[in-house]
Amino acid sequence: MGLFSFTQEIAIDLGTANTIIMCDNQIVIDEPSVVAIDSSNKMVAVGTKAQQMIGKGGTRINTIRPLREGVIADFYACEMMIRGMIRMIPKQNRWFTPSIRMVVCIPSGSTEVEIRAVRDSSEHAGGRDIYMIYEPMAAAIGIGIDVESPEGCMIVDIGGGTTEIAVISLGGIVSNKSIKVAGNDLNQDIIEYMGRMHNLRIDEPTAERIKIQVGSALPELENAPEDFIVVGPNKVTALPMSVPVSYQEIAHCLEKSIVKIEQAILMALEATPSELYADIVRRGIYLTGGGALLHGLAKRLTDKITIPFHVAEDPLHAVARGTAIALENVNNFGFLIR
Repeated sequence: MGLFSFTQEIAIDLGTANTIIMCDNQIVIDEPSVVAIDSSNKMVAVGTKAQQMIGKGGTRINTIRPLREGVIADFYACEMMIRGMIRMIPKQNRWFTPSIRMVVCIPSGSTEVEIRAVRDSSEHAGGRDIYMIYEPMAAAIGIGIDVESPEGCMIVDIGGGTTEIAVISLGGIVSNKSIKVAGNDLNQDIIEYMGRMHNLRIDEPTAERIKIQVGSALPELENAPEDFIVVGPNKVTALPMSVPVSYQEIAHCLEKSIVKIEQAILMALEATPSELYADIVRRGIYLTGGGALLHGLAKRLTDKITIPFHVAEDPLHAVARGTAIALENVNNFGFLIR
């Protein structure tokens, strides 16, 4: 190869809500999974800039979230988004365009068609050598678990579009459950609740802020967050309103979705071989993804399922870090998908 490396290696956590790209074990891109396209199908903006255009471009600019419930919903927009984000990576050498080796993470419940869609989008965006890894496997690697050991471990990765639950042992997923109830559904619950109970019209960014500030899985918390003031238009009169929202209210409105996540965890445990089940009871269950940060979630799940739940360190970036480690070990990890 001479003095230069002509291969750029990137790890992509292609998420419904956010896309994270890592190069040389560093996060170089952490942007919302949004792309803005004009009427002539040309990309105008990607990531944060595109998100800021949501609802503001009229008919001239179409802002698109290419991924829905963890899978590609708009093939062309996804290709444009990946290409745009790769262009945002700081270039070490601008004299040539390197070939790109990618490891991309995908939901554990992906069908062959969905896997093919990710591979095609990655190829069209410039990838030459493409590998894929299942999200729970990447999350386990990212939090420092030896996934190739004979001991069983359980990961619950609550992302934007899907909650991925998997039991991992000997470098493989022994049992898994992928449900389409996750962070975006919690936001939708909050939007509907604010409209129904307070006659307040809010959009997704506001719901996300409410979830981060006062989102709770329990109606009683030891370190209770302060009420969050929500400002928006009245649904009927369109006059401005200012409503204080407590964590108890949000715990009530998120109840149905959290129960679905609990049921999915119990179903995954039911399908777990008894030897691995004993390992999980001893080691506990690991929570990753943005949903792991919901106030009181680990305590609620521990009390309900009677197995300790641990929130991973930096759960938002666990999948991205694991994908980056997989990128370094593409020749050693036999569980990667070509």
